[in-house]
Order: sequence, then C-alpha cells, then structure tokens
Amino acid sequence: MIVTLDSKRRVPVPKTLAPPAPAPSPSSDTRPGRSWSTARDSKFLAAASVFLALWSMPVALRSDEGVKAGSGSPVPIAAEPPGIHVKSREVFFPCSGPGVLVEGQSFYTRREGLEKMCFRFIQTESMKLDSMEHGFSADNGKTWSALETFPVATNTPEGTERRKRKAGWVDPVNGRLLFMNERMLLPNGRPLESLTRSQLWYQVSTDGGHTAAVEEQVIQKGEGYSAEHPLEEVWLGRNSARLGDHVGRPIRTRAGKILQPVQLSLVGEEDGKVANPGGGLSYLESAVLIGTWLDTGRIEWVLSQRVANTPEQSSRGAFEPTIAELPDGRILMVMRGSNTKTTPGCKWYSLSGDGGATWSPIQPWSFSDGTSFYSPSSTSVLVSHSNGRIYWLGNINPRRPDGIHWRYPLMMGVVDPASGLLIHESVAVIDDRAEGETNKLMLTSFLAHEDRATGDILLHMSRPFAGKDRASDAYLYQISVGNGKSP
Repeated sequence: MIVTLDSKRRVPVPKTLAPPAPAPSPSSDTRPGRSWSTARDSKFLAAASVFLALWSMPVALRSDEGVKAGSGSPVPIAAEPPGIHVKSREVFFPCSGPGVLVEGQSFYTRREGLEKMCFRFIQTESMKLDSMEHGFSADNGKTWSALETFPVATNTPEGTERRKRKAGWVDPVNGRLLFMNERMLLPNGRPLESLTRSQLWYQVSTDGGHTAAVEEQVIQKGEGYSAEHPLEEVWLGRNSARLGDHVGRPIRTRAGKILQPVQLSLVGEEDGKVANPGGGLSYLESAVLIGTWLDTGRIEWVLSQRVANTPEQSSRGAFEPTIAELPDGRILMVMRGSNTKTTPGCKWYSLSGDGGATWSPIQPWSFSDGTSFYSPSSTSVLVSHSNGRIYWLGNINPRRPDGIHWRYPLMMGVVDPASGLLIHESVAVIDDRAEGETNKLMLTSFLAHEDRATGDILLHMSRPFAGKDRASDAYLYQISVGNGKSP
C-alpha cells in the first residue's frame, strides 16, 4: 500500500503515450568502436557523420518558416543550426589506481571575471564517495591552488554521516555564490538508506566560495514545516528530497526566482521503507524548489508541483531533472526515466508557464520534427548559452536501450525555443565507445558550463568501464558551438 497524497500536487499523466519509433540497429551489440584523439581527427569526423546518417534522417527546417511559441508569437528557426564539434579532450585529474574512478568539476565563483573553483571526487564503490577535495583558480583554470579536503563521511554511534556538495552556482544579478548540499545519517551505511534519510542544505558565499555567509537546512516557508518535515509531502525517515546527479543546476528566472531541480522518493507503508511501484532500484518523481532571496542573504523556499509518470511508462519514474528558461519565459524540464517490459527507454519532459509552480502533463522528449529517439536510463543536462541558445547533452541510442545500457554515444544538440524539443539536425557526436572498449562504457554523470573567455562549452566527464572496471581519469572537453568567441 502506498500512502495517498494530494493528487492536486501531481501533474496529470496521459493514459497513453506513443513510444519512440524503432531506430536502425547495428548488426551486433559489440559493434566496432573508433579511436579518439580530438574531433579534428578526420577519421573521427567521418565516422561520426556515418553514424548520424544511419540512425537519423532529419527533416530540413526552412528559414522562412516560424513556429508558434506558447504565447502565440512566432519564433524564427535558423536555416542552419550552429556547428558543434569537440576541439580538445584533456585529463583534468588523473586516475590514481586500479578500480578508482576520478571525477572533476569546475565552475565560476563570481558574477564577472575568471575566478573559478574545482572539485575532485574519488570513488571505488558504486553510489559511495570516498573523498572530495576543492581548489581555486584566478586565471580561468590555467593554474590551481593546492587542493583542500572536504569531509564526506563521519562514523558516529548512530551510523555513518555523509555529506555531498554540489558545484556552486553564481546568481547572475546579485553575484552571490550558492552551494546546494545533501546531508544524511545512514544507520547501516548503505547508500539506498538515503532515500529516507537525506536532507537538503544550502550555503551562500559572498567571497568566491572561501567562506559561507549563510548555511542552513532547506525548510519550506509556512507553518508546520521543520527539520523533520522540511517540505510538502517529505518527512525524515519516510522519504526524502534529493539533488540527483551533477546535472541538476539552479537557474534564475526573469522574474528573479531561483529554481533548483530536485527528485523525491515516495512514502511507503512503513517508516524507513519507500514505495517502489516500478520494481527497479528506486522510484522517484521530480520537482523544483522555488527560492526567493531575502535581504539577509538567506533564501525562502517553497516546493513546486511534482512531475511524475507511471510505473507502466518508466520502471524508475522521472528523476534527475535538468531545467532551462525558454525565450518566452516557460520553463523546460527534461528528466531521466527507464524502460519497462513494454515501453522503450527515453527522456521525459514537462513545461511550466508560471515560473515552475505547476507543470504540464509529462511526455516523452523527442525531436522537434516529430521523430522520436531512444535514450537509456542516464543523466542529461541543459546548458543556456550567452548566444541565446539552449544546448542539451545526453545519450542517444541507435537501438532500444536496456536500463542503464547503453550510455554511449554522448550527443549534443540545440533545443527548439518554441516547442522545447531537440532540433534533429543540430545533433552531433561528442564522444563514443572506441575500439577495444567494453560495451559497459558510461559517458554520463557530467557537468557542463560556458567558458567566459571563449564562448565554448566546457564539459567535465569521466569514462568509467571503458576497460575492465570503473577506473578512469577525469576529462575536460572543450566544445565549440560555432559562434563563440574563439575560432
């Protein structure tokens, strides 16, 4: 039995959804890969072009056509979407030994300028972080200070206390640096205990991330909310709200609100056990925290309507949301899901016309020309660029995925500003499985942002399971979007 919750707080789900159309499949799951140096390599570019031609038959958009936006105003679509290509891939942090996954991140710490902060994560077990360190740069990441340790696990008589710190985000108007964090006390030290034991915290820094001017738990505005009942339909020990993977970055809307994507587990019939109607590893729903800055530098939070599908549509629900504001002010949310026995794997999306408070019925995310695509159960991210475009990075499969497989290739494309869907002919290959690499390769769990000096997209990503285990360097990709500040 699942505890009955207020149905008005959930998006209505369509009874029937058309599954993605079948895509041409390679003759074997162990198809040959290709070696990698950079995307300037003519062999890589030729292979990428062939790959795209096999599974993608785009319909050309004409420059003299407009598409109606939600407000009814025409939005012109460029005749030739901007070219996307990888300029370089370099090691950001090297792997420290067999079986060791190293992940790296960097982000700006002030509204203007080139000061940055970096994170290094070390992991030897799935869903369990071994260590985390941070450093600072004053020259756009050319050089870094010595790394300092951030505590991630402490043993206590009550269990293991774990902390996760997400990459910082700078408010583009007031310049405050916001860190979103998770804290959890796990009685038996098991990662899945976080589904009922995790709590959201936030920090605000006014000195570029060196110190915190504000540090407190996220507790919803209004009577009846507390540390044990921090958000609507969330109770410590029964379920939780979490930040998902690295991709759930905040945005500031034109109305001045902060929107922080979150994912929520469902209350089960007994304390300590969440509901899992899909029968997968977990079952989650998506929402956003809507934040309002106060004069004190604190943030006042409320939780939006939840965005959910059904276990018949996705065995793990809709989670790891990423968001962006479209030109007409609507908010686009793209979410991870997972296939079922009868439905293929895809990404899901919803739109909000009121600043994130309520959301449209969830639908499979597709190309703007009406065609569908397969996508495994993996993260994806929306990146808003200073050129006015919104880019999406994620996995698109040429064949029907099976759960988390296959998390390659990694693709990047442009979002249609009218429909919020992906422009088919803009999609390009960023990375793929190379010759000799296993079919368990994971090109996912990444962080991306715009380089202020060049206009390029900087992508932080590791490549676990390219070999026999999760061991991987942390890589930094520099991706040109065709009209940035560098050639």
